[in-house]
Amino acid sequence: MYNKNIKLIIAGLIVVWSVFEFSKVHILNGILILLLAGIFVLLYFKNEFILMSFLRMRKQDFLGANKWLDKIKNPESALVKKQQGYYNFLKGIMVSQKNLTQAEKYFKKAIKLGLSMTHDLAMAKLQLAGIAMTKRRKREATILMNEAKKLDKHGMLKEQIAQLKQNMKRI
Repeated sequence: MYNKNIKLIIAGLIVVWSVFEFSKVHILNGILILLLAGIFVLLYFKNEFILMSFLRMRKQDFLGANKWLDKIKNPESALVKKQQGYYNFLKGIMVSQKNLTQAEKYFKKAIKLGLSMTHDLAMAKLQLAGIAMTKRRKREATILMNEAKKLDKHGMLKEQIAQLKQNMKRI
């Protein structure tokens, strides 16, 4: 909703208000107002639209998730670098159902910008491997699939990797 810098300015002003409340010996008010400032600091690192989009994705509501992502007008200036990575990751998932070439661009950009969780990075590489396989680039698909397998430490993508291997044998 707000630019990342505006969120920090608002948090700073709220902290000043909290210090004023502490100086007036209204301790509980100061603590509660300080917690309010913490919300703005949290939203600096975790964009609210990306969080809402993840919630919509969890419910398998791709149209709703895409609507939340479309509310971010200029992701390069409004988001921190990791948030840009997740923005591109989610956009890649949305677009992968319609346009594989554009989805590939989003996934590559997400990997370049960085994703904070290894299983998200593994998922992005696995998606890229699937796209490379459909475009008949077997060597690239194999490399990406092996990288995804290394990153998948908890075995969450084991079935998808096995299915992709089966599909690669057919090529």
